[in-house]
Parts: sequence; structure tokens; C-alpha cells
Amino acid sequence: MTHTESRLPGRPDERASAARSSSAPGGCADPLVAVLLVAAEAAAGALLAIWLMVRGLARSHEATEGKLSAPPPADPGVDWTPVVVIAVLALLVAGVAAELLRSGWYWSGGTQVVVAVALGVTVLATAAQGSGREAPEPAPAPAPTYVSPPCRSGGDSDECARSGR
Repeated sequence: MTHTESRLPGRPDERASAARSSSAPGGCADPLVAVLLVAAEAAAGALLAIWLMVRGLARSHEATEGKLSAPPPADPGVDWTPVVVIAVLALLVAGVAAELLRSGWYWSGGTQVVVAVALGVTVLATAAQGSGREAPEPAPAPAPTYVSPPCRSGGDSDECARSGR
């Protein structure tokens, strides 16, 4: 005896659900992945910050040629390496965010979008700060040491001083 309500294999609703396998997370996996990705990005950002600081110290040490009493080096211009490093990290995070959102991981993808936007704002602020720096003004010219010729009018030195000669 077959019942019309029985669920026989091969019915259209079962075939449709079996055909689409969902890669969307279940339970608390999506928020957990979001937290783990933010922690990993914070660690990567800290390592990059340490690398940039050590690089800056090495550049200033090279400029003084190892002398401890050397004067500070002249400003060589703007160092764009931090801007490029943060921009690459922002693009990487944005790519991960796009892939997560495409795959249905909405919490993780949304969190990555927020992190990418924050990094993008940091890039723009750093670039604006770096490009806003003006080149140092040249040192003022030394005062003239020109000695005026003696007064030829036959008067004393006070007379010549009053005449501007």
C-alpha cells in the first residue's frame, strides 16, 4: 500500500534540496570565524608595525653611519612604505571579505568589511599626513660680512655713518 503523503525518494522537493549543498555555516561558526580572523589580522598588523619601526630605526642608524653623537640626518623626504604596507593589508582583507560574503558567511564577511574600511581610512590618513609635509626650509643665508670702504668726503667717521656710506 502506498500513501500519497509518503515521502518517496526522488520527489522534486528532495531532489532540489539534495542538489544545493549549502556552504553557509551553522550555529556559532560564523561569529567564531569572524573573531578568529580579526585576531589574526590584529596579530599581522602588530608584526607589520614592529617591522616598520625596526626599519625606521635602521634607516636613521644608517643615516648617522653608526655615530652616536652625529647630528640628526636631513629629511630625505616622505617614506611611503607604511602607506603601501597598510594598503596591501587592506586589499587582502577586502578580498577575504568579498569571498566570505559570496559564500554566505555574513557575520565574518561583514566584520571583514568593517576591518577593511578601517584600514582604508588609516591608509588615507597616513597618505594625507605624509603628503602634507612640506620640505624643510633652507637655512638662512649668513649675514653679510662686507666692510664698507672708508669715507672719502674728508669728514670724520660719524659723518660717513650718517650718510649711509
